[in-house]
Amino acid sequence: MENRPTKEGKSPGGGRSPNGNGGPSAGTGEPSFNWRGLALMASLFTVLAIFFYAQKSMLGSAEELKYPEFLEKLNAHQIVQDSKKPLELIIEDASATQLLRGYYVPTLPAAGTATSTEGAKPFRTTVSLDFNKDLEARLAQANLTPNVRKESNIISSLIFSFVPITVFLLAVYFFFRQQIKMAGKGALSFGKSKARMMSREKNKITFKDVAGVEEAKDEVQELVEFLKDPKKFQKLGGRIPKGVLMIGSPGTGKTLLARAIAGEADVPFFSISGSDFVEMFVGVGASRVRDMFEQGRKSAPCLIFIDEIDAVGRHRGHGVGGGHDEREQTLNALLVEMDGFDTQEGIIIIAATNRPDVLDPALLRPGRFDRQVTVPLPDVKGREQILKVHSKRVKIAEDVSMDTIARGTPGYSGAELANVINEAALLAARRGLKAITLAELEEARDKVRWGRERRSLALSEKEKENTAYHEAGHAILTVLLPHTDPLHKVSIIPRGPALGVTMYLPTEDKYSARKNELLDRLAVIMGGRVAEELVFGDVTTGASNDIRQATNTARRMVCEWGMSDKLGMVGYGEHEDYVFLGRDISRSRDYSEATALEIDREVKRLCDEAYEKARQLISANRDKLEAIAKALLEFETLDGTQIRDLIDHGQMSNPPKSGANPPTIRTVKDADKEKGVVLTPDYPAGLTEAPA
Repeated sequence: MENRPTKEGKSPGGGRSPNGNGGPSAGTGEPSFNWRGLALMASLFTVLAIFFYAQKSMLGSAEELKYPEFLEKLNAHQIVQDSKKPLELIIEDASATQLLRGYYVPTLPAAGTATSTEGAKPFRTTVSLDFNKDLEARLAQANLTPNVRKESNIISSLIFSFVPITVFLLAVYFFFRQQIKMAGKGALSFGKSKARMMSREKNKITFKDVAGVEEAKDEVQELVEFLKDPKKFQKLGGRIPKGVLMIGSPGTGKTLLARAIAGEADVPFFSISGSDFVEMFVGVGASRVRDMFEQGRKSAPCLIFIDEIDAVGRHRGHGVGGGHDEREQTLNALLVEMDGFDTQEGIIIIAATNRPDVLDPALLRPGRFDRQVTVPLPDVKGREQILKVHSKRVKIAEDVSMDTIARGTPGYSGAELANVINEAALLAARRGLKAITLAELEEARDKVRWGRERRSLALSEKEKENTAYHEAGHAILTVLLPHTDPLHKVSIIPRGPALGVTMYLPTEDKYSARKNELLDRLAVIMGGRVAEELVFGDVTTGASNDIRQATNTARRMVCEWGMSDKLGMVGYGEHEDYVFLGRDISRSRDYSEATALEIDREVKRLCDEAYEKARQLISANRDKLEAIAKALLEFETLDGTQIRDLIDHGQMSNPPKSGANPPTIRTVKDADKEKGVVLTPDYPAGLTEAPA
């Protein structure tokens, strides 16, 4: 495939880049030295110096004598005159003074001797014939006859007066011309588009660097093929979509996919963020939209990528302002440019957002964004491909299988997987390893999803024991209940915001949940509080996160998923993943107060039944709960296999190796010895989380 070089030499505003003239260098953005301005300044000062030298030459090197000094020398017979050294009286037009130019001898002649002209020096003096009317008589008495010459030097006087000022102003202008130009550009270019043309030399990302979203790649690759060979698609009368909207959760690779399109397409590619349109000045956003499309028409066919389009494309009429606020004007301009009266073919808009629910319906209709490409979370095969792409940049041990890591990271986005590889590389470097092993990858996986272990947090023995029984309650129910995900790991080492964590991972990618699975999950969530109550006869604040999770799950079962026998398959309320205040604030509840009361009762019933179910199971297996808690107090971290051994056999066939873990978490006594300060934790004592 032959690649055409990307157009360069144009600034974002459409003008040429001022390279070499005080502006940024082409392609680098670095300010270059103003050699042209320096050379111009040197030339102007040279001309000015030559001008003053010529003026001095024109006036001659004669000595300037005041009129009284001239009369003294005239009375002393020091003024001389001959054919080679004449005495001249220059009369200027329109001037009240005249110039007398001649020669004088510096020493007085001896008495009775004639004055010699040898060694005479030139002089000049200014006289006024109106006041010095006896000058002619004085010269005649000294036997001197001046040659009278009339001159008209008005033009030369004006030139000598104004040329220095003109040259100085020109020097200042040319030297600061670039600064003046940039200042004018900043003051008058609010409406210029900030879209940046992406250079092919800088963007080396192609479709080979995008993994895990094969269907989305196929759809956008169709755009690239159309731009390279339009006739292939136009033979049957079809037309390429004017706009493509990429929708997906954060971190799924929408922007990366757009950069891959830029790397593959043989056409100009402009990129801009939705927030770049809106400014504090009214009308600037709409002007930038028009300017962006004007740039696109000059470079058609081309691609324009708008990242985070929800910043400018939100639903009209639902904002805080009226119908004429800045953002809505910008959206109106975008709608007209995409499919209005003055539209042209050859410009394809690609936009990305993770909030399609807030976009204006006019923006999503066919003719504007004709196609919506969903960029989902990757499945197990996609995660393996993503891990292989990112692992090319690091050193991985030969016995590490990316398939194992992919199966252990369900629900992870592409950005999270990239972070897993990076965290594993940093961890291996801290440990002084030559390559990343499976242990570093698993620890990095847990750190990315659940947070880093905080081993420096000082806990009292009572707090540590309470956390152990809390997490043991979650763990034992995860193993005993039939419809739960497999237990992954239990730890009483503080991680992230929690004092302890119980982690479970599904064996496969799950896109839906059954009712029995949700009921068992509610029971697992209640296990921590139940264990505290049975063992200590009291409860703590550590179950606050558990209560929140259980309430949300039960309410969705009743209101969204129709899993309540009493309320039936009826959806109550409009449920969105994200809140859109401008729209939701005006919504009224679509069910009665009596129904709301029934919903609350059903939610409480589900939570109470789950709590009772957890109580019965833990009470019947109290000895196993004690065994798990004591093992956690001893080893601090146990994996799922070791927990199952404790439940089935009362002991672990493969207990954690002593000394294999880093130093244990400090107790209050250790903290007292080190600093004399007791740290009081202010975090929930338990966290049960699934990577849904």
